[in-house]
Amino acid sequence: MSGAVTLALFIGPAVPLPAPRVVIDALTDVTVSAGTGDGDGFELRLGIGRDNAALQTHFLLAGGLVPPLIRVVIAVTVRGVQQVLMDGVVTQAQIAPDTGGGATQLVVKGRDLSQVMDSVDLSGLFSYPAMPLEARVALILAKYAVLGVQPSVIPTPTIDVNNPLQRIEQHWGTDLAYLRELADMAGYTFYVEPGPTVGASIGYWGPVLRVGPPQRALNVDMDAETNVRDISCTFDSDVASMPIVSIENPLTQVPAIPVPLGLTNPLDPPLAAILPIPKDFPIVADSAFRGFPRALMRAWADQAASNRSVTAQGSLDVLRYGQALRPRRMVGLRGVGAAFDGLYFIQQVTSSMRRGEFTQSFTLVRNGLVSTVERIPV
Repeated sequence: MSGAVTLALFIGPAVPLPAPRVVIDALTDVTVSAGTGDGDGFELRLGIGRDNAALQTHFLLAGGLVPPLIRVVIAVTVRGVQQVLMDGVVTQAQIAPDTGGGATQLVVKGRDLSQVMDSVDLSGLFSYPAMPLEARVALILAKYAVLGVQPSVIPTPTIDVNNPLQRIEQHWGTDLAYLRELADMAGYTFYVEPGPTVGASIGYWGPVLRVGPPQRALNVDMDAETNVRDISCTFDSDVASMPIVSIENPLTQVPAIPVPLGLTNPLDPPLAAILPIPKDFPIVADSAFRGFPRALMRAWADQAASNRSVTAQGSLDVLRYGQALRPRRMVGLRGVGAAFDGLYFIQQVTSSMRRGEFTQSFTLVRNGLVSTVERIPV
């Protein structure tokens, strides 16, 4: 890589250590994908020859029982600042021979540390008497402190605790499946974010935060300030929705009263001045039985996830941009016209690294046209 961008690779059975020289020399391509999907992942491509043939055995065993866990941490240093892009485990290794006479490729794939939480079905082995959702989440995440996962648990707006004489909640599925089920009940999300230092991660359980200080602005067609290689923006007015929540009083047995949410959503602050008119009015399932506060949070989360009428997809050169773009945060976009300029939420980032090159492709979303801010922080 260039002198201003340095890749650091750490590998180990459980505690990641700096990768040996033979691995670094064999490395040809590194890809890291992160965003608001089901899980973040990575891919390493290594050239295999006579001098490093033992790498095949080392990584292929990662999918078996010896060793049981191969941990991989990928970090980059851009202009003196280190950022951890991935902290995960190997899930697959494959050999890709080059029939054209080139070097054989060893392709190593993996997922973030949430993969460790998804390995063992613990159904019925644990119970949570009189414990609210956030307490259960904190208890589950405490097991992964040995891997450097620090919990970040946002309390729900209301405390919902079952009477242990009437009902005791049971653990169902893997830890990851149960954490996501608890998040879905509250209209939250759960993911493991690498960093801020090598060997540390944050297990975040809470609402999708579409607020906060924006990263360095993405500039298009601005001469020396341009840092975006290519970009395309799309406006789709058909995706806007307005969920309906049902309210029911269990004491009076009055029929459920439908209540539309409206256009204002605290989980999705308007990033645009012109919002599309909702054309879909879905009724939130079982909202009358969830309790109104929890049903409201779930409906707000569904509305925020669906109201992505503006999408911007493009790529950038990290050295020109000056830092690695981070997903699940805000960023400003300039130079694409008054309709699409403004602040966006970063939905997905895919980082691609090879010697002398570090590029990122990204997907930005927001809920309408024309920026709500006059100036975009640079």
